[in-house]
Amino acid sequence: MEKRIQSTNEPREIPTDRVPASLIYLAEKRVFDIFCGLMGMVLVVVAMLALFPFCLFGKNKGPLFFKQVRIGQNGKEFKIYKFRSMAVDAESKLRENKKLYQKYVANNYKLPAGEDPRVTKLGSFIRKTSLDELPQFINILKGDMSMIGPRPVVKEELVEYGNLVSQLLSAKPGAMGLWQASGRSGIPYPERAELELYYVRHRSMHYDLLILCKNIVSILKKDGAF
Repeated sequence: MEKRIQSTNEPREIPTDRVPASLIYLAEKRVFDIFCGLMGMVLVVVAMLALFPFCLFGKNKGPLFFKQVRIGQNGKEFKIYKFRSMAVDAESKLRENKKLYQKYVANNYKLPAGEDPRVTKLGSFIRKTSLDELPQFINILKGDMSMIGPRPVVKEELVEYGNLVSQLLSAKPGAMGLWQASGRSGIPYPERAELELYYVRHRSMHYDLLILCKNIVSILKKDGAF
């Protein structure tokens, strides 16, 4: 599987510090994010109306949204929004079960498909169709995230980037990115870290649009979704 979308040649010496982006690119990116965020909120509202009734009964009973603390640009913490695909208090249940948590960490901060007891039947469906990710348009409008960028990580994942953490955090995290376009959950660390950092070093508006198209194809094909 090709892991990188063709771009400029990677430099021989990889910098370990922050990788700045041009002000013009950042301005273009923010305008693009606001446009996509406004368009995406239409999908969020439609999905909310469709999913809300399921949150009133049975195992799916509970809040419609799931919020989790992630690490954003410059190390700033923020809460990422998703449609809830797990049972209520799934995070605390995961940490209380030491064996399950160890498996979660060993499997790149996810549990293998079909082996996560926290995921509901409805949750399994919205994960496979990527509907659970739609509320991230809220994060995009708020400015916590961008349409394209490295996937926002939980604090524990920062160790996977070693002395390149500051480089990763120099870019705003994205709802879509090179990692997802290249295979998503099928690509574990350290390959995932290499892809995310490669994007940071080569980001441009043209590259973002190329990655966006690749992500749309991956979503339609359900590559790496579970």
